[in-house]
Amino acid sequence: MTAHLAILASGMVTAVGLDAPSACAAMRARLDGFRETGFQSGPDEALVGAPVPLVHEMLGERRMAYMAAAAIRECFDALPEARAAATHLILCVAEPARPGAPVTDSKRLVQRIGDLLAGPANGPARVISEGRPSGHAALRTAARLLAHAEAEYVVIAGVDSYLTSGTITHFLGENRLLTPDNANGFIPGEAAAAILCGKASRGAFRLAGLGLSREPAFIYNGLDENGAHLPLRGDGMTAAYRDALGECGIEMAQLGYRIADLVGEQYWFKQSALASIRLVRGAHGFQDIWSPAESLGNVGAAVVPVMIGMAMAAAAKGYAAGTPVLVEASGDSGACGAAIFSARVQ
Repeated sequence: MTAHLAILASGMVTAVGLDAPSACAAMRARLDGFRETGFQSGPDEALVGAPVPLVHEMLGERRMAYMAAAAIRECFDALPEARAAATHLILCVAEPARPGAPVTDSKRLVQRIGDLLAGPANGPARVISEGRPSGHAALRTAARLLAHAEAEYVVIAGVDSYLTSGTITHFLGENRLLTPDNANGFIPGEAAAAILCGKASRGAFRLAGLGLSREPAFIYNGLDENGAHLPLRGDGMTAAYRDALGECGIEMAQLGYRIADLVGEQYWFKQSALASIRLVRGAHGFQDIWSPAESLGNVGAAVVPVMIGMAMAAAAKGYAAGTPVLVEASGDSGACGAAIFSARVQ
């Protein structure tokens, strides 16, 4: 089914750019949106984050709706005929169990987004609440909708923020934020991004393979039957890689490059490295790996649309580090996703 899906347009609202072209250019130039926030990581120590430069009075769910609507509108502006079609919306948001998650009522958020867009999405809307890997589950749903002719276009949008008091308090307590006393942490960020999906045509930026799995040794580390912590072997990401590679009929060494949600903690680097090492066979050339976290910090459920937008822009402008490109993401609960895109566009 994945062969039926192509990415036609993208939109972004990030700490380094309020549209996809400027955000992608900034990330390519290795610029970042990191600055001191109003949160404290210790006495007289401001926490560094990557906030989107919007008015401070726009907070919570209203802020998320405004950001998501802007990213979706950018997609529709690039392809106006999709605005008039019965376009399905798949909205990716934070895990409901995450403390301080900015979205408490996903149905209300969808309604707010529709109101801001003056109701352009007259098809049904779905919400996926898996955090960072939500976008991979959304790709699977979008591919099915397009393959079965249930939709002409599908918008996958992700919006999230780690810059809420509940989230900051929780992750500081878990010692997972980057602070002067903790080098093994992430920078909290926020973003919205959207991709417009349609049926694949000749020369399109096309989804070639997709894999979804779950890591038993997730970052909070599950226990085996004896109560011992499970060792990280990268089983979940390896399985996701293997399924995606198998679907498009290539080996790991044939990938051009990868884009990953390496938010800053060592766990995610180890997981990605283990998956790569376990699947590479024989000699192969250098394979670059990019991460939007270098510029945006941890942007949660927005990251997969951001990474796909990065890959599409790189292919269109001729600076991609090879083809095809693998886009990977994983979450704190162990969900893993890998998607491979053919990076040839006309």
